Amino acid sequence: MTDTDKNTRHQLRMARKKAIIDANIANADQEKGLLLVLTGNGKGKSSSAFGMVGRSLGHGMKVGVCQFLKSRTDTGEEAFFGKQARCEWHVLGDGFTWETQNREQDIATSERGWAVAQAMLTDASYDLVVLDELTYLLNYGYLDADQVLDTIGARPPMQHVVVTGRAASETLRDFADTVSDITDVKHAYRDGIKAQPGIDL
Repeated sequence: MTDTDKNTRHQLRMARKKAIIDANIANADQEKGLLLVLTGNGKGKSSSAFGMVGRSLGHGMKVGVCQFLKSRTDTGEEAFFGKQARCEWHVLGDGFTWETQNREQDIATSERGWAVAQAMLTDASYDLVVLDELTYLLNYGYLDADQVLDTIGARPPMQHVVVTGRAASETLRDFADTVSDITDVKHAYRDGIKAQPGIDL
């Protein structure tokens, strides 16, 4: 096959593909606030959520971030996004459950943190709300899952919500508009490499 033949076949294939994509774009005519769930054992769930934070701020949108479980306030994302005028950032945890080892404390902390999130989820001025590591609070029973989903479902119509964390329940997955399950293939940590600023922190 000559280069001319290859180029012709490629052009025809891309033209067919473009027609399909253009038709799909034309059919996507709804606008609504989305619920996105980023789950799975792989690295990158929170990083993906923070990418959407940056994208939203670039569009002049107002963003709220609620970090459950986590207690670090020295991460690169907080250092950067915490300085942005339209981004409200809250670290709402006492540390991961294996650090606190106190269920009653974890429940009380989760309830205080959820009150902050609820305020955002009922305020239409927030265009995007990130609920980082929320799946753990639901899976461990620290919060009532039905009440959480009811609150998310009753949020302002154009407000987007991103939930991160491992082992998202089937109920949460079914409730979401978009679900990404991030697979763990390989991680430097298992080779004894410390968490790196700019990559993990």
